[in-house]
Amino acid sequence: MQAKTIDEVIQILQQIIMNAKRDESTLGYFAALYLRVTIEVKNKLGTGYFDNDARMEQLDVVFANRYLNAYFDFKSKKEITNSWKTTFEKSSNDELVVLQHLLLGMNAHINLDLGIVAAEICTPSTIDGLQNDFNRINEILASLVNEIQENMTNVWPMLKWILKKLNGSEDFIVDFSMKIARDGAWKFANKFVATGVTQKPQAIVARDNDILKVADMVTHQNWFIGLLLKIVRWTEVGTVTKRIESLEFVGV
Repeated sequence: MQAKTIDEVIQILQQIIMNAKRDESTLGYFAALYLRVTIEVKNKLGTGYFDNDARMEQLDVVFANRYLNAYFDFKSKKEITNSWKTTFEKSSNDELVVLQHLLLGMNAHINLDLGIVAAEICTPSTIDGLQNDFNRINEILASLVNEIQENMTNVWPMLKWILKKLNGSEDFIVDFSMKIARDGAWKFANKFVATGVTQKPQAIVARDNDILKVADMVTHQNWFIGLLLKIVRWTEVGTVTKRIESLEFVGV
């Protein structure tokens, strides 16, 4: 299922979320987060926030289609990248907390997909002009973090206590998406855009394998963090549907 406009991206994401609620599927967690980011991007278009609105909508749509293609191909049991395959397969792991499901999706989509898409809509001579808007996507993610974490505490009553115990790790989501994902994705985009056409599939496989290692870090923690996450999992409240709703953008 391919989206051609940002409005179509929003419609398809809403359908994925609706199906996830119906099925009580944790696949709705990342879709709900992604819907909020997409709506925020749409709301910024035409306001002067981006250097190039047309290019940003193109980036948003092409970027979203990598996730949508991976999602529907997985549902159809088709071959997809290892990082997305792991993310979707882990959706059935009852031991993972909501945050881990979100990070797995962010890992595959930002660390792998964003760099590929940035290179796809640019050339080696034009990619530098994309950097400001590329970074603004991450600023949008950062602007949603406080709201996301507030919603998270509705799902995890112990989250605030745990964040304090982790010595100021309130910006855990931001640190992941901004520092690791943004910088890594931009470096990969610049490398990938200069890669020859015949070498691009191999470059994607190599990058995918590297990102798979990050996914392993998300799901396999040291004993202390692992224990805290188990406590969080035991104290998560509500159904999967209620947790999805806590992550949704109320103003849709």
